Amino acid sequence: MLYSLGKWFEEANKKIKNKNLQVSISKSLFIELALNAGFTKKQKRTLYKNLETLGKKKLISYKNKELELTKKGNKLFLEIKNDLKPYIQVYKKLKEKNPNSYTRKVQTVFK
Repeated sequence: MLYSLGKWFEEANKKIKNKNLQVSISKSLFIELALNAGFTKKQKRTLYKNLETLGKKKLISYKNKELELTKKGNKLFLEIKNDLKPYIQVYKKLKEKNPNSYTRKVQTVFK
């Protein structure tokens, strides 16, 4: 949940050029986004509980009915992002170009 929320903030804020503005999202909208985008297959109530747990661990805060990452939460998000970066790069490379094009010959065998 923390990674999904952090990544959403990161991507949504890229769309805003003005540094004085920042996007925000409520718990209910984020849960709707997570379900509709297929980030998770959990039920709504479980997602609310997950967000409450992140709040108790002081990784997110809930101000003016809007979610935001705390400093501790942002630090953990960046750690997770750095851990996943090599895997995401492999995925992107294999998606953007035919995997067989990286080698001269690919062997096929009957099974």
